[in-house]
Formats: sequence, structure tokens, C-alpha cells
Amino acid sequence: MAPSHFIFSSMYVLGLAGLSFHRTHLLSALLCLEGMMLSLFIALSLWTLQLSSTSFSASPMLLLAFSACEASTGLALLVATARTHGTDRLQNLNLLQC
Repeated sequence: MAPSHFIFSSMYVLGLAGLSFHRTHLLSALLCLEGMMLSLFIALSLWTLQLSSTSFSASPMLLLAFSACEASTGLALLVATARTHGTDRLQNLNLLQC
């Protein structure tokens, strides 16, 4: 495994571990998701550059567009949750309670 592949794989795994183990606040979960998407974007960009292929050149930009949509939706949910519940702690959120 190349060192760059190991670095981006470990970045993704660290983001996934942060998402699964440190789920106290919604903002920290969103930051872990953004870190995972950033590592995927950089890895996909480097993979496209290594292949020297133009057929895969749109893939990183498509991933970046989806990542921006995910970030804006997450921030909108964060603002709505903070306004209705007063906090962004995930333990206080109950999906069964309106």
C-alpha cells in the first residue's frame, strides 16, 4: 500500500471512528462527516491524476457538489434543532417526541 493511500484510508477511518464513538453533539458529528468527505475527495482526485484519464475527471467535482449539499443540509438541521430544542446534544433528541 502506498503511503498516500494509507494516509487517506486512515483519515477516513479516523472520521468514521469519531462519528461512531463521539456522538455527543450534532456539530461534532457533522465535522466528522465533513472530514470523511474531504478524505474521499482528495483520494479520488489523486486517483484520477494517477490514472491520467479524462473519463474520471468529473467524479471529484461531483463528490464535492454532493458534499456541499450535505453540509448545507446538516447546518440547516443544526440551526433548526438548536432553535426548537435549545441545544445540539444528540442525547436530548427523541424522534418519537414531536
